[in-house]
Amino acid sequence: MDLMPIARVVAVFGLVLLVIAGLLFLAAKFNISLGKLPGDFVFKRGNFTCAVPLASSLLISIVVTVLLNFLLALFKK
Repeated sequence: MDLMPIARVVAVFGLVLLVIAGLLFLAAKFNISLGKLPGDFVFKRGNFTCAVPLASSLLISIVVTVLLNFLLALFKK
C-alpha cells in the first residue's frame, strides 16, 4: 500500500488548518470580528434576532477560494 497519497492529504489538511489559525490570529490582533463587518445585518424585534452575515460570508468565500486554488496549483505540478 502506497502511503504517499495519504501523506499529501494529511499535509494539505494541516496547511489549511495552519492558515485558518493564522487568519483568526490576525483577525483578533487587528480587532476584526466576523459578523460585525459593514454589510452584516442584524434584525432585532422583541425577543427575536435574525443575523444575516453577508460581508463575512463573502470574505470567507474569497479567502477559501484563493487558498484552495493555490493549494490545487501547488499539488498539480
